[in-house]
Amino acid sequence: MTNRLSDYPCRILLLTTTRSYRGPAFLSAAEKLDIEIVQGINMPQELATEWSDGISLDFSRPEAALDMITTYAQDNPLSAILAIDDSGGILAAKASAALNLPHNGTGAVEAASNKFRMRQLLHEAGVPSPQSRRYNSDVDPQQITQETVFPCVVKPLTLNGSRGVIRANNPAELLAAINRTTRLIRSLQGDNGTPDFLVETYIPGVEVALEGLLENGRLRVLALFDKPDPLEGPFFEETIYVTPSRLPVETQAQITETAASAAAALGLRMGPIHAELRTNDQGACVVEIAGRSIGGLCSRTLQFGTGGSLEELILRQACRLEVGSVEQTEGARGVMMIPIPEPGLLRGVKGKDAAESISLVQQVEITARINYPLVPLPEGDGYLGFIFASGQTAEEVENALRLAHAKLRFDVDPLLPMLTQ
Repeated sequence: MTNRLSDYPCRILLLTTTRSYRGPAFLSAAEKLDIEIVQGINMPQELATEWSDGISLDFSRPEAALDMITTYAQDNPLSAILAIDDSGGILAAKASAALNLPHNGTGAVEAASNKFRMRQLLHEAGVPSPQSRRYNSDVDPQQITQETVFPCVVKPLTLNGSRGVIRANNPAELLAAINRTTRLIRSLQGDNGTPDFLVETYIPGVEVALEGLLENGRLRVLALFDKPDPLEGPFFEETIYVTPSRLPVETQAQITETAASAAAALGLRMGPIHAELRTNDQGACVVEIAGRSIGGLCSRTLQFGTGGSLEELILRQACRLEVGSVEQTEGARGVMMIPIPEPGLLRGVKGKDAAESISLVQQVEITARINYPLVPLPEGDGYLGFIFASGQTAEEVENALRLAHAKLRFDVDPLLPMLTQ
């Protein structure tokens, strides 16, 4: 199999959104590999159009978007269709099937993006995951409290990034969590119907994130990230990721086996996966698994072989080229997703130079925009920015991230009460 991309012309349709952090990394990787990228950007149907480097598509209207993709491909043959995040996953699967391109089945992608269906398939396959019940807002709240074992976790069916995910330790907290989660769902989907949500058993233990690549159903682990900050609720905001993992080798092997079983249970067979698992005395348990790569700017922590990026591996596989080494470069790397401390308007950031002067810190990138509102979890879906560090050991990388974060100061103006309701 050749490594010379000029011997295998490749054009990939990349489904993305205007808010995605991930697009530039894929574009940079494609330029390095001499792969042509056509961007399919999620926009309202009335703005749907075609331009020299891509097309605008309404992901919420998949049949219309599918027609646009197949029409485009008649004059511009595609080698693959990739979705950067969950929002374009189902469209990518349907369009790939229509064009006879390699893809995961639509049912597998739908299961990976719907937490209830995911739980059903995992339990049917005997893959450890939380016990879960599906409800909607028409159900008597007292019935829900009587059927629930505490502590529990309330979560939406489809949102990611821990949005709307709330721990409850007793009936009163459960009722408050349900109200808050369903209010968020209504704000996003409007008043159409009654919001569905899940109530799951809370799984104690250490949480990790696994980044992998599936090849004909076989999982190749690219990275296992420790999450050293405890994620015990009431909300589950992720902060620090560090790799390689410091867990025992036997535990890591069990995590890998469980993640592979989860992917198989959902029917995922190719492309990137990102899985969240917890491990305790009972073994590894799947929290989530998605048919996409890691979110935000976190992929910057990963380098493979002689310096290849995660996006390069994904694009190589999509073009049916030799992926090459998936061994990470030596040393440890980490990222801190800077949490939003309070709602309000971001007026300024101080201490960035001081944070970047910390030994082992590579970069501090503030992604939140000045004079724009900040919304923390569980309603929000963003971060203030990212801190990156690398060193010889995971311990010193984690310490550098914490020291850098302590140098930062964020000037946030509280929003007026009428604006936060």
